[in-house]
Amino acid sequence: MSETPRLPAALEVSALVRRVNAEGGFATVVAKGEPDAGTILLILCENGRNQRVFERMPMADGTRGWHCARRLDPEEPQAFHDWLERRRSQDPDLWIVELDIAGAERFI
Repeated sequence: MSETPRLPAALEVSALVRRVNAEGGFATVVAKGEPDAGTILLILCENGRNQRVFERMPMADGTRGWHCARRLDPEEPQAFHDWLERRRSQDPDLWIVELDIAGAERFI
């Protein structure tokens, strides 16, 4: 089975940031990764609350789909930030992008 060509990561990130900002939200690149083939992690939140991380993972049918990889525990917020730092240190090609807008899942 042939895989569908991927958009360059930098192009996908740029489009996400523009779309969220155009709809009145706030989007920012927290960490830049490899421009063409870097992995993208999205931190989704609403007014800085209810933070969760989504990443694209291989699915059983061979495609790649987004799933929630981590949620911020209000009792232990540092664990969330430590997890992001570990992911970044393990993969220097990783992009981390924060989308702060109601219903942020609609952008992925």
